[in-house]
Amino acid sequence: MASSGLAVGMFHLPAVAGEGFIEGSSATLQARNYYFSRDYSDMVGANQQSRAEEWAQGFILNFKSGYTPGVVGFGVDAIGLLGIKLDSSPDRVNTGLLPVKDDGRAADEYSRLGATFKAKLSNTELKVGELQPNLPVLTFSDIRLLPPSYQGVAVSSSEIAGLTLQGGHLNSTSLRNEAGDEKMIAMLGHLPQRRADSDAFNYAGGDYAFNEKRTSASLWYGQLEDIYHQGFLGLKHSQPLGDWVLGANLGYFDAKEDGDQLLGKIDNQAFYSLLSAKRGGHTFYVGYQAIYGDSSFPRVFANISPLGNEVPTYEFAFADERSWQARYDYDFSAIGLPGLTTTLRYITGDNVDTGKGFEGKDRERDLDIGYAVQSGALKGLGVRVRNVTARSNYRSDIDENRLIFTYTWALF
Repeated sequence: MASSGLAVGMFHLPAVAGEGFIEGSSATLQARNYYFSRDYSDMVGANQQSRAEEWAQGFILNFKSGYTPGVVGFGVDAIGLLGIKLDSSPDRVNTGLLPVKDDGRAADEYSRLGATFKAKLSNTELKVGELQPNLPVLTFSDIRLLPPSYQGVAVSSSEIAGLTLQGGHLNSTSLRNEAGDEKMIAMLGHLPQRRADSDAFNYAGGDYAFNEKRTSASLWYGQLEDIYHQGFLGLKHSQPLGDWVLGANLGYFDAKEDGDQLLGKIDNQAFYSLLSAKRGGHTFYVGYQAIYGDSSFPRVFANISPLGNEVPTYEFAFADERSWQARYDYDFSAIGLPGLTTTLRYITGDNVDTGKGFEGKDRERDLDIGYAVQSGALKGLGVRVRNVTARSNYRSDIDENRLIFTYTWALF
């Protein structure tokens, strides 16, 4: 007992700032009503379905406990998910909102309950169970009815001012429109590689913020075991200049095949840059992205990535692709309408190695309008409209519309 107390004293381990397991707990319930429609023309590939259109209602319950007091604090988080079909048919499935059964029809409903056990020592936290990491090498992609998740172990540490370190091992995933656990597969460009899967995604990396937090540098490593491994180097900077705020977001990925090479050789390097200028409610962006190597950009299915020119419809990440982006955002709070925002974006890409003897080209125009009620009885209600036109000479053209209503209750 004496030696145990001496050891604690020598290392000066602080007690966790304990609001208590119950006292520090919180819970929210979000209702998400989602309409999704994609019309395809000039079909390219084996799937000749000309339209994907579904409407669904989702519920997302999030519980987060506080930590027990003491040198090491313990807690538990939980998430409950429920998706309900409102409209679908066999000729309009595969929107990513609902599971598709063996008979080709969407399931009437699907649900999931997951728990995460956590422990905290000083500014270092360990989590085991249901995880939703958001990393450059594994971006959290909550872009459908219900969010995806992973199962495994993760640790994060912020013991040094400005520096956040993370690492983890994931052994399965629950996809955005599935209730069960599955092994992980890769995507190359926009194509799922279903002929190979893995039960291990390992990652490690860190972000360091300095220059009064106006600048941050990132270094990351991710490995989808026996399929690919990938490194990432990133830099972000924000610089006030009179009435303007200038920004830069730069990143570089390098990926190779891994272990047993279940998908064969992978050779990909990707560079992106996204520059911004903000004044009042106006923000202007210009971006350039370049894909190098013999392979398209790899990532874990079905995630987007932090590539500057990647959007949820086209990725602009095929082998050898070069793409440019022009984007304009406006926040209407600048003219007295808080909660209303718009984004207009145009991206064009070329130089794609299609492997078919011709140069691939694509382009996309996006319009997003969002509004969140700021006060009154409907505070917590949000609506988002998305309209997309995407055209390509080597993959399917897409006309897309999304209408999303959300309402969030703070339960306690």
